[in-house]
Amino acid sequence: MNKLIEYLGWAAAAVILLVALPVQAVLWVVTRPFDRNLVVPGKFLRFVGVMLGRCYPPWKFRLEGTWPAQGGPFVVVANHQSLIDIVLLSRLPREMKWVIKEELVRIPWIGQMLRLTGDIAVRRGDPESGGEAVARAKAYLERGMNVMIFPEGTRSRDARLLPFKKGAFRLAIETGVAVLPVVVSGTAKGFQKGGTTVGPCDAVARLLPPVPTRGLTQADAGALRDRVRAAYVATLPPEQVAPAPAEPPEVA
Repeated sequence: MNKLIEYLGWAAAAVILLVALPVQAVLWVVTRPFDRNLVVPGKFLRFVGVMLGRCYPPWKFRLEGTWPAQGGPFVVVANHQSLIDIVLLSRLPREMKWVIKEELVRIPWIGQMLRLTGDIAVRRGDPESGGEAVARAKAYLERGMNVMIFPEGTRSRDARLLPFKKGAFRLAIETGVAVLPVVVSGTAKGFQKGGTTVGPCDAVARLLPPVPTRGLTQADAGALRDRVRAAYVATLPPEQVAPAPAEPPEVA
């Protein structure tokens, strides 16, 4: 029975994606002349993400906390346990542009949807691509649009928290916007990294209070990163918190 539910879920997801791209393309064409931030096609894709999350009933998703009263824009950061973090975080109540690895926009059909949404693709290890991604992120923030980044840089293989890179925090300091932490827990059980099957999960995304950056300089990026990561350590279950190894090398 579990396998049957899984197969039906994959089939439903395929139908949703098949229908979604043409609809999103129409929305893009109609709204693009007056929607510089691509809010309408972006919100539509997040709606698609929510619908995908409902294709497999044993997945249970919920949000805790509320969007800050000051509204934003924010550099939103979230830990990354699973591919289905995307469908969980699609439930957040505001549109945001995600910084994603370039490989995703090369996926047929899905990649085109990401382009229509205006998400920010970056080629990992390529300084030029990284610089272009930062410039696009800054432009969005200056126009009042939130930017979403996974500061670990990749999914965790065992759901435990990985070290955070500084990029998201440098961006927040440079643009003077607050960092909004979102703590993800429980998604790894639904679809593990390197796995091919889904499983039941009870996943939650918890919004923490925003962390201001006013008055900070780039010299404070490491301390800001550590402060935000400490909030994750204090919020996640102990088994999902790994001792922080040495920070991986970063591209200047």
